[in-house]
Amino acid sequence: MTYGVYVAAGDAACLKATIALGMTELLCRQVETVGVFRPVVRRDARDDLIETLRTRFKLTSPYEDCVGVTYDAVRADPEAAVARIAERYRRLADTCGAVVVVGTDHTDVGDAPGPAFDSAVAALLGIPVLLVVNGLDREPGEVAAAVGAALKESAGERAEPLGVVVTRADPRRLAEVREAAVERVDGPPLFVLPEVARLGAPTISGLMDACEGYLMLGEDHQLGREASGLMVGAMSLPNILNRLTEGVVIIIPSDRSAALLPGLIAAHAAPTFPALSGIIMTGGMELPETMARLLDGMSVRLPVIITEGDTFETATRLSAATGRRFTPDAHGKIETALGLFADHVAGGELVERLGVRRSRAVTPVMFEYQLLERARADRRHIVLPEGSDDRVLRAADVLLRRGVADLTLLGDEEAIRTEAAELGLDVRGARVVSPYNRALRERFAAEYARVREHRGVTFRLARDLVTDVQYFGALMVRLGLADGMVSGALHTTAHTVRPALEIVKTASDAGIVSSVHFVCLPDRVLMYGDCLVVPDPDPGRLASIAASAAATARRFGIEPQIALLSRPDGTPEGADAERIRAAMALLREQHPDVPVRGPLTPDDAAAHDDAAVFVVPDLDTGDALVRARRDAGAVVVGPVLQGLDRPVNALAGRATVQDIVNAVAITAIQAQDGAPSGPDRPDHPTNPFS
Repeated sequence: MTYGVYVAAGDAACLKATIALGMTELLCRQVETVGVFRPVVRRDARDDLIETLRTRFKLTSPYEDCVGVTYDAVRADPEAAVARIAERYRRLADTCGAVVVVGTDHTDVGDAPGPAFDSAVAALLGIPVLLVVNGLDREPGEVAAAVGAALKESAGERAEPLGVVVTRADPRRLAEVREAAVERVDGPPLFVLPEVARLGAPTISGLMDACEGYLMLGEDHQLGREASGLMVGAMSLPNILNRLTEGVVIIIPSDRSAALLPGLIAAHAAPTFPALSGIIMTGGMELPETMARLLDGMSVRLPVIITEGDTFETATRLSAATGRRFTPDAHGKIETALGLFADHVAGGELVERLGVRRSRAVTPVMFEYQLLERARADRRHIVLPEGSDDRVLRAADVLLRRGVADLTLLGDEEAIRTEAAELGLDVRGARVVSPYNRALRERFAAEYARVREHRGVTFRLARDLVTDVQYFGALMVRLGLADGMVSGALHTTAHTVRPALEIVKTASDAGIVSSVHFVCLPDRVLMYGDCLVVPDPDPGRLASIAASAAATARRFGIEPQIALLSRPDGTPEGADAERIRAAMALLREQHPDVPVRGPLTPDDAAAHDDAAVFVVPDLDTGDALVRARRDAGAVVVGPVLQGLDRPVNALAGRATVQDIVNAVAITAIQAQDGAPSGPDRPDHPTNPFS
């Protein structure tokens, strides 16, 4: 059975893309294969929203299978167009477990079909409609009237309402809007989302398209940043600088670029001025050779766009550009939209009304989304020692927009916030703490000297050592100033693990600190431990690793069926096999509830589909097995440390932004087993960071 939902909006300004993104993510958590479909699209270009959904959620259906007909076809022969839409939808639905259908653009396209068209198509396809109503600049009574009209129109076309979502409501009057609108709703749930300015802001790529320009300087991946406003730079540089605001786009004539461009780029990079979102040069004149050489040497990251249009024409075009478009490069807007949906829409209620049954198979996408969902459900405070690293900053931007965890970044606050602003990232929700903070340095030095006194560590030595961000972060965790730590983007694994062992310590019931990797196959998740920490474990350590891996598996919803692996060239009667049999005996004695088998060679283990947790005999074997899985297309999440008194996790040196996001979510979930960081929790009045 294929589940379907039709997202239908009353007008083009209600930002239904936010709801389409949220519903797609919601269904990706439940079923193996999700598709997206737009019944009607423009003729002259690929649909931005379909491309955004396909890219963001790694959907496998080709673009051509995700669209129905063009607006021209609907105008020419509505009946034939609707029949074609139904045919193409059913063809896509046959290949998917669930499909999100995103309705027409209405007023965004001249002479487009009205809202009743969407309800009629939803009824024809036999799927419920999720109605989206625009609350922008409307009084609560006006919103209620619009909700009533949408439901009446839907009923007139015999479409079944799944729910009603009011978007862009006044954030100060959400309760009033809900109270007024709920009286018009009989049966389906009602959700009210506040207006979030950045979701309606155009991106730099959108402005570039609007003025038919091209990127002359700067980084491609910054084209997705939002523009907070436009400013025509018709004055001298000092006067322009006095009027800069955060995130503004400056329009300057290209024949004044030599006088203005270097100063604007320098101001953007300076912590004493607001960060810009971009610069647009009008008139189409190229930079003088000496100026181009100067800027090439400055490694400019800020997007600088050039267009042939004159200043008045360009400013007019840009002023008319809207932020309703979502494109694949608009990462910030996408994550903001997903966080907004998760905060204000009861996804579980919609899933229940759809009758969706969670798939028994677990895809990589499902596993990653489940991590974020569990972390969001009980937010914890995670410290990231490498606060100046671009990947860490990008991950922090995603984590904060999604509400996954509270964050502390370690480093120089001015440098970190300037770097984030230059990259177009929003980390205002993170606390930034210097490891040279006087009060914390003294407190941490005293604690470290006490803990390591048996090793001859004095207060003076400790005072120097705790300014190392790895030690500083580990002490935050030990003293309850953070619930967990994630590091390793810039430091070696040893540099992350050593402070954790010295300061956070091994849990009393673990016996040993070890690690696991999650290996996400197309239909299930496996675990491999220990491929990182314990080089050549004896029987006792093997048993401890297996016991910790079983506990980790249960924590993350994986059946703890343990297989102890031998080396690929091992023999049934060799020393390696005897070591594993001894470990199995210890494990059965100490943890009789943990099912275990072995010794198995890696090839033998592949034949046992019921085994999900594999404990390797040494680091080389483990590394080879995980690398082979990754090379075969599996998604590898980890390493994840286990056995510490409080969670600390080490990143691989080549960690991506998504790796860091996953690691923070995993660390937050591990921290949920203990009490939140106590009187020094970020929202506590005695918090020492304030």
